[in-house]
Amino acid sequence: MATERDDGRCTYGRFRAAPVSSGGPVSVVDRKQASEPLASATSIALRKPEQPAPGPVPGPADPAAPDATAGVTVTDPAMVRRAVKAAALGNAMEWFDFGVYSYIAVTLGKVFFPSGNPTAQLLSTFGAFAAAFLIRPLGGMVFGPLGDRVGRQKVLALTMIMMAAGTFAIGLIPSYASIGVGAPVLLLLARLVQGFSTGGEYAGASTFIAEYSPDKKRGFLGSWLEFGTLAGYIGGAGLVTLMTALLSTDDLLSWGWRIPFLIAGPMGLIGLYLRMRLEETPAFAAELEKAHKDEQTRAKVRLRDMVAGQWKALLLCMGLVLVFNVTDYMLLSYMPSYLTSELKYDETHGLLVILAVMALMMCAQPFVGALTDRVGRRPVIAAGCAGFLALSVPALLLIRNGSLWAIGLGLASLGLLLVCFTASMPSTLPALFPTKVRYGSLSIGFNISVSVFGGTTPLIVTALIGATGDKMMPAYYMMAAAVVGGIAVWYMTESAGKPLPGSPPAVEG
Repeated sequence: MATERDDGRCTYGRFRAAPVSSGGPVSVVDRKQASEPLASATSIALRKPEQPAPGPVPGPADPAAPDATAGVTVTDPAMVRRAVKAAALGNAMEWFDFGVYSYIAVTLGKVFFPSGNPTAQLLSTFGAFAAAFLIRPLGGMVFGPLGDRVGRQKVLALTMIMMAAGTFAIGLIPSYASIGVGAPVLLLLARLVQGFSTGGEYAGASTFIAEYSPDKKRGFLGSWLEFGTLAGYIGGAGLVTLMTALLSTDDLLSWGWRIPFLIAGPMGLIGLYLRMRLEETPAFAAELEKAHKDEQTRAKVRLRDMVAGQWKALLLCMGLVLVFNVTDYMLLSYMPSYLTSELKYDETHGLLVILAVMALMMCAQPFVGALTDRVGRRPVIAAGCAGFLALSVPALLLIRNGSLWAIGLGLASLGLLLVCFTASMPSTLPALFPTKVRYGSLSIGFNISVSVFGGTTPLIVTALIGATGDKMMPAYYMMAAAVVGGIAVWYMTESAGKPLPGSPPAVEG
């Protein structure tokens, strides 16, 4: 909330603006305050409306709309671009590890688990992989509330360090032949560190970008977060594919498998450097200033406030994340296995087709993100849900045809529908929650939904096919997720072009 001072100035957080006068400057930033640690390097200027209504200003009817006296946040485009790059790199690193681990799973099974049963080795490797999903909600419950107390930038720097350390550590672990059972134990511990840090990564990164972005470009800028996701996965999977082609089996088993994991070290340092150069988001800086004025404000924001106090928004968040992640993991994680195990398709060709589809999605990502700024988030997400409901069965029938063109067309159709979610969710989800609990509530809702519904998708679909013998189960599962997503879209409020809840309008400088 803005407050009126005796000298006629309007203050908001640590930034204040002189009232507009004819012929004078539109807005200024107090130099002394701008030099303090909490002042953002975005050169944010806040100003009062030029013609404030006389008398008391009523509270906003829409919870997403800020108080009319709160002023305007003017963002620095250069700082916004740096924020987007730093956030997207963390997501890219997370999915680089995901792509590496998925594509090199057979080799890891031979390195870290006893020999003799290839199936048991593979199951053990994916068991360690799945453990990261189980601990994600715990990471969200720790890092989310922490991000709402100490700041987004600090927590994102911490999650970057932990992710890089966990991935780098895997590349240093001795094999089972060297230290016995200690090898799989260390692998599991490294995966738990990765999963714990990931619990605070996506929610923090999307919150960071959303709070830095001007209102009218939040969809476009947020879409680059998932661009990083796709780039990281393609980079990891492509590197493993290249190494498999260039190295002999013995070289890959003895030392080659370590290279992709060791690359995470330099990547993590670059990401940490980018994130440490950033200032805190304007929205959080203003929220922290209000807490300084009222010492009880920050103490009242506890875990129960992030859950019980936001239960409607949490349900919407979980419904949106469900359709987003079920379709995401179905296409990017399960389809390669489906092509190989259920349709007996050549493994290498199946993986290359998936990578081509992801490259297509990368090209479409920023354009669809910009589209959400023009037509709204709800129409784009609704179109994705309707598309999966209507086209999942035809697309899977094309995939089951077996020919390269049919598989490519079916997967490309699903991939372009998935872009409706990947391009819109980074800007949609943060707008569900007010500033003071945004990081924490989003972390909790996102990670619970991912762990329960998204990460279990390959396992559940495989079990359904085994129980029913119906190889169309992937289509039915995506259709069910689309129904849940459609219900969530029906109840959500449009956020495109509007200020984030609890924040003043943000415009590009």
